[in-house]
Formats: sequence, structure tokens, C-alpha cells
Amino acid sequence: MDTNPDSRAALAANARSLEREIAWFGKVMETRFHAYFMHEGGPHDIHAHAPPDIADDPSLFAAALREHALGFDARLVLILALLPHVRPQALDLLFTQNKNIERSYTEFGGYKGKQHGGILPTCETALFLLAGDDLARRFEIMQLFDPEHLFTRQAILSLATVEAGEPAASALLQVESDFLDACTSGRMHKPNYSSGFPARRITTRLQWHDLVLAPEVHEEIDAIKLWLAEGIGVMRRWGLERNVKPGYRSLFYGPPGTGKTLTATLLGKEAQVDVYRIDLSKIVSKYIGETEKNMANVFDQAQHKNWILFFDEADALFGKRTEGSSSNDRHANQEVAYLLQRIEDFPGVVILASNLKDNIDDAFSRRFQSAIYFPLPDGLQRRRLWENLFPGRRHLAEDVDLDRLAEDNILAGGALLNVASHAAMRAEREGRKTICQDDLLRGIRKEFIKEGRAI
Repeated sequence: MDTNPDSRAALAANARSLEREIAWFGKVMETRFHAYFMHEGGPHDIHAHAPPDIADDPSLFAAALREHALGFDARLVLILALLPHVRPQALDLLFTQNKNIERSYTEFGGYKGKQHGGILPTCETALFLLAGDDLARRFEIMQLFDPEHLFTRQAILSLATVEAGEPAASALLQVESDFLDACTSGRMHKPNYSSGFPARRITTRLQWHDLVLAPEVHEEIDAIKLWLAEGIGVMRRWGLERNVKPGYRSLFYGPPGTGKTLTATLLGKEAQVDVYRIDLSKIVSKYIGETEKNMANVFDQAQHKNWILFFDEADALFGKRTEGSSSNDRHANQEVAYLLQRIEDFPGVVILASNLKDNIDDAFSRRFQSAIYFPLPDGLQRRRLWENLFPGRRHLAEDVDLDRLAEDNILAGGALLNVASHAAMRAEREGRKTICQDDLLRGIRKEFIKEGRAI
């Protein structure tokens, strides 16, 4: 249970605001039924019920309504989509049966889920409530579900995909998880890794000064920083927004452990955006169509968020395409073409990481704004890495010669971290309070053996 006073206050404010919105929705729905079935003496104009005043409402829900300036129609559609999550019984009136045909009314839309006992509203449900059988009004309401409407652009609400041949209005109304969480619990949703969402959010406690890179690499990274800070504005100022594809695409390549993942994570940390590392082993599937489906799940959720998508070991999915004529070859090339299109259309930052640039398909390489080489650190850089691991020689015995270690042993930063961890564990096992030169040399030998290098 959350005992944070601010969290409890946010929950209470959202609850009060939603209660008022639900009460308003109930009046509108009752009026629509009166009008549709021509009940005598009942109210017939749904617009006679003004939406609740939210001018001084402190809730996140009300703040979202104000921010997007949602009017009568949009607010009704939004609360309709929210109801299965917050007050499902408020839609039970839509279960009304047509006694002439002994089934529910087609025009009400909606359907029952596999487990949910209430009704799940569809676009048809919204059209009925707002337009009844007024055809011109129905066409007007359909514009709320256009891809260019703020519902879609601001990742608030969308329509589920319908089966081929089914009417578009039969699509389920879906509230985006981020918006739902903000307007109910008061917290922003962070997608969790799963088979349906094969990406994991990565973070770091390190800072830029902990990352040791060559000066030319820092210059390339600064270009990505600038794009994250004001890329769209730069394109507008230089008149390039119509000709340049949205988003920024970069290839990080170089030996393992040279800082590619940490750089991507620090870029997100500085720009205050989430970085999601794509698990390629979960995306690539032997079943036709599954790879595209897995990728779509990631890109669809990321489309309207300022995420950085980081594809590590990208060779597995973005490698050179085959020229074979078998069905498997054709399907593999089809997957590459699909991924290329999604990456090109993605408005955020996409980073592909690979050990070798030549492993990446040329069709991808041509579309990168930058290709940044992360080399193995030189002697001076290795010395800085050692100092970062043991600032002020903390925990080091007097016999440790960092200059000699840095000069004689060519290792990447990731490998040096493994060496330091091994040395610390050895000193701990032997009950010592300091790490000696031999501890570090043993760790270095272990790394050389792992890399198949001569000791």
C-alpha cells in the first residue's frame, strides 16, 4: 500500500474528478436512450448536459482534459473508453435486448471480452451515444479516430485492429496504458519486459565523466545530444522538415565493452527520456509473421513517446540479406524490409550496436545519420578507466602500479570492470582489506582467456 501523502492526494483527486465525469456520462447515455426509443416526457438533447467544470480541478485527469482542450464529443468518447477500467457497470444499459429479435441491439456496438463480464465499448458505441442514427453526425464523430487527431498523436486513445472485411466502427476503443495510469493511479506507466513486449528499460547510476571515449567519438555523440534537445526545431529553422525523415538513426560499432550501451543509456539520462534495449532473441521468430508482430508491439508503444530504442548485437536482425530464392530467404528479406520501414518512420532516436560495421546490411547503413566507431581505449584512456574504478587509489595496496597495468594490457572498459570485480572478490575471500597487483593480474589473465588471446 502506498503511504506517500502526495500519491494518496493524487489518487483522491483523480477519483473525485472521474466520479463527476461518470455521473455526466450517465446522464448523456440515459438521454440518448430516451431520444432513441422516443420515450415521452424524457430529455432528448444530450447536449443539454454540460460536461463538469474542470477549471479549478487539481487532478491529473482534469489537467489532461485542459491541456488537450477536449470538447463535449472527445470527453464523452474518452470516458466511454475509460469506463471498463474504472466503472464497468456504468455500461450495463448497453446490454438491453431487442425483444423482436431476442438479441442485443446492433447499433449499440460493444462486445464481451473473454474474461470481462461487462461490455467493452467499440467505435460503434461512441457513434450511437453521440449521433444516434444521424448519418451526417456519425461521419463527423468518426474524425475523432483519424490518425491525425490528437487522440492518436498524443497517445491517448486508439482503435484496435479489426478483422479483414469487418466494419471499421466495430473496432474496440483502447485507452493507452500511460494515459490510463496517469488518470487513475497518478503514476506514469513503464512497459514491462514480456514475450509480447521484448524490450527492457535500461538505466545507469554513472555520469558522462565515468565514460572514457576518444575526442572524435564525443564530437559525434554531441550531435545526437543536440538532436534530442532540439532536433525538430533545428530542422524547421533550416527549412529541412519537409525533406528530412523524422527521427535520428545512428550505428554504434566497435569491440565489445567499449561503451556503446553506456553511451546510449547516458544519452537518455541527460535528455530525461527512457532507453529501451531490444531483446533480439525474443524478436526473431521462426514462425512467419511473428517477427513483424513482435517488432510492431515495440514500435507501436514507442511511436508517440520520446524513447531511445537501442538494438544491441544488431547483426542478428539487421545483418546482410541473402540472395537465395527459397521461401525462408524471401521471408527473411521481407522482415528486413519491414524493419527498415518502421525504423525510418520512427520519430525518435534509434541506435543499432554492432561489433563490426561490415556486418550491417547496406540498406540500413545508408539511412543512418551517423556511424560512430568505438575503438579500444589507448594507454591514457585505460589509465583514466583504472582511476574511475579506484578513485584516489581507494582499496588498492601499495604494490598496485596502475600506469604499468594500463600500458601493458589492452582491454576495453567493460573488461576492466570484470577485472576489478574479480580482484575484489579474491581479496574478500582471503580476508584482505586491499586489492594487490596479483589480484588484478589474475583478473586480466581471466579476461584474456575469455577473449581467446595469448597471455
